[in-house]
Amino acid sequence: MALTDDQAQWFATAAEKLVVNVEQAVLGKRHVVKLVLTALLSNGHVLLEDAPGTGKTLLAKSLAATLDGSTSRIQFTPDLLPSDVTGVSIYDQAKAKFEFRKGPIFATIVLADEINRASPKTQSALLEVMEEGHVTVDGEEHSVGEPFMVIATQNPIEQAGTYALPEAQLDRFLIKTSIGYPDHQTLVALVQDSANRSRSSAIESIVKPETIMTMSKLADEVHVDAAIGEYVSELVTATRANSQVLLGASVRGALSLIRASKAWAIMDGRTFVTPDDVRGLAVPVLGHRMIIDPEADFSGVTAEAIVARILADVAPPAYRAA
Repeated sequence: MALTDDQAQWFATAAEKLVVNVEQAVLGKRHVVKLVLTALLSNGHVLLEDAPGTGKTLLAKSLAATLDGSTSRIQFTPDLLPSDVTGVSIYDQAKAKFEFRKGPIFATIVLADEINRASPKTQSALLEVMEEGHVTVDGEEHSVGEPFMVIATQNPIEQAGTYALPEAQLDRFLIKTSIGYPDHQTLVALVQDSANRSRSSAIESIVKPETIMTMSKLADEVHVDAAIGEYVSELVTATRANSQVLLGASVRGALSLIRASKAWAIMDGRTFVTPDDVRGLAVPVLGHRMIIDPEADFSGVTAEAIVARILADVAPPAYRAA
């Protein structure tokens, strides 16, 4: 069934309400809020990498508060065990059998705070659930339900005692972005409201999880022209051919860029993807999926800069509405 203009407009209106609701707590970061919402509507996950005190946790908690679903926060530490995340089977003497006790991963929105401070074994347990959508304990599968999104944060400044996520695990995140420091006017507003120590607590739930699932299904129906598919393929191939890149974006990266572009397009009230949708999402979707050559990395070359250069070199297809 083809997506209609009325459905696209309803989607855009609903998405705008979600963004505005989160912006009550996260001031001056509309673009980042839209990126995180795009990941949610694309059934993806988000990695927020930024300096301390920029509002990473606030953004995650505000989005969770906007949804009328369950939320949980996992503070990752070196001694955190996989079972502390997924849950564990406990023997019930009264019933004379083992019962599964769900871990904090069983929630609609899961905030994985400072994910790079946990051991690789615990990181893998989380990332497996992100990919599969269920936990397997003692040979029995337990679904985490839908919608389900992990918002992981990490601090790139303090690397002592941390475990960097391998590139194969970074590939599981649909989007990687940063919030950054607020502008002058926003900072002034925050300072004047300094008595409010829990900005996310003022956020009211305005949408049911079932509505998010309906919106996700509508986003899947957004039209992608063959020329757009070829453009995405050329961009991803260019990341692999770049002399400053050891490992370019994967096939999962190309699929993720298409999925995110669909959600981005319908959030704008359109039933089709344009080259501008792809260009606007290429850096947050593809940047973290690349391994930079050590010499280029030492010279200060970043994945984001390489993607930006590729966008300038690869000509987009001519604009054509569906």
